[in-house]
Amino acid sequence: MTHAMHATRGDTLRSAAAGLSASFLAVGLAELIAAVVEPSASPFAVIGSGLIDLAPSWAKDTAIALFGTGDKAALIVGIALVLVVVAAGAGILELRRSGIGAVILGALGALAVVAAMIRPGAGPFAWLPGLVAGLVAVLILRMLIRRLRPVAGLGPDDEDRRRFLVWTAGVAAAGAVALIVGNVARGASRSIEAVRAALRLPKAARAAAAVPAGAELAIPGLAPVVTPNAEFYRIDTALIVPQVDPADWSLRIHGMVDREVEITWDELLAMPMQESDVTLACVSNEVGGSLIGNARWLGLPVRELLARAGVDADADMVLSTSTSADGFTASTPIEALTDDRDALLAIGMNGEPLPIEHGFPVRMVVPGLYGYVSATKWVTQLEVTRFDRTKAYWTTRGWSDHGPIKLQSRIDVPRRGQSIQAGDAVIAGMAWQQHVGIAGVEVRIDDGPWRAAELATAISTDTWVQWSLDWTAESGAHTVECRALSVVGETQTSDPAAPAPDGAQGWHRIDVSVA
Repeated sequence: MTHAMHATRGDTLRSAAAGLSASFLAVGLAELIAAVVEPSASPFAVIGSGLIDLAPSWAKDTAIALFGTGDKAALIVGIALVLVVVAAGAGILELRRSGIGAVILGALGALAVVAAMIRPGAGPFAWLPGLVAGLVAVLILRMLIRRLRPVAGLGPDDEDRRRFLVWTAGVAAAGAVALIVGNVARGASRSIEAVRAALRLPKAARAAAAVPAGAELAIPGLAPVVTPNAEFYRIDTALIVPQVDPADWSLRIHGMVDREVEITWDELLAMPMQESDVTLACVSNEVGGSLIGNARWLGLPVRELLARAGVDADADMVLSTSTSADGFTASTPIEALTDDRDALLAIGMNGEPLPIEHGFPVRMVVPGLYGYVSATKWVTQLEVTRFDRTKAYWTTRGWSDHGPIKLQSRIDVPRRGQSIQAGDAVIAGMAWQQHVGIAGVEVRIDDGPWRAAELATAISTDTWVQWSLDWTAESGAHTVECRALSVVGETQTSDPAAPAPDGAQGWHRIDVSVA
């Protein structure tokens, strides 16, 4: 009978600690190697990206509903928690039966290798971090358990056990050092923020008019009509934000064209730029949600590059591709890129170069379409093609392929569930249908008659607009609903629909308590 069969509860805890320490060192070394060799091959990044790719639409919507723009951080934390459980279990199993725990940790390393190798654009050393993680985890776990097994079941004062604990702590400390050095190395290699900070945007050949004075109602709690960059929502599939040096960036236009066109960063800067105020919205935005923002963009109209390439008359879609390691693509109806709307290859956002997390150096901005079919960040390719020939990242996962933005409105003031004082009050919110425009907003209180709200001055048909309604609030519980009217005579539908497959719909309704 082996010592492991007589292991005490304390030995079980020590074996779990051995699994955790071995895994911690393995992850630390893998992240260090990834930072130096290929940042996109980080085991956390490749496994997390794989989970995003495999997630069904309902899982994506649930994650965004629960965590909003913190969905990526939540995913990484979730992966770390699962790793903790698996690592601890591997240590316990290795003590009880030699080889079982090592196989489990080795399998995790193999998973990281495979996940890295199958990522779009995987580099020649994408396999290295996962391989190192697997080998280190197996070797260190077996070494620690070999030191524990001969003394399992002995008293707590056993000298060998104390040496085991020193070894375990030392391994964990080495893992912490590797993680710290890896983060330092990753930060040292990221000079892109410095490049961005030094960049001076060209003057717009066609500058946007000043935001009308009547566009901002200045009501506390109401979203500003222009969203600050730091507050602009971020939804994408890149766990590690791509660090793209403008000097290395280029855009290729190919496919169903008369001639392929490729432009560099310097060539793009030399072209006549224009400014445009455009509101972007995520298809995952729930009714009344916050995954929407408005900014002033600086860029080149996409139609100019498409005209240079010469688009085939049979083409009906442009597939845009991101440089990010997730292989993101978006399918944009070609008419949205060739008509008179301000569909841009954007390089500036609210008067400064694009923030890195919002697509620096170049992204797409297309009014009237949800971002998943238009707003490709870190864009590097435009393939002119057809919807019946090519599918994009999210359309292969069940989302619709055209993605026109639906007529929507929401209530910002008062907030859902808020308690306010009786008397004079205000109800206020936002309404939008980009590239169509808002003609009015109506508000209903306690299923009473619809009342017309005061509409702020719209910046353009491509932006959202603020609205407000004065209200004499009486004590008690109340419900408030709103609906928007478009400039083409459409009234926002009351029929509820979830975000998948083409955007949420229905009236925004809140409960308010009046004291």
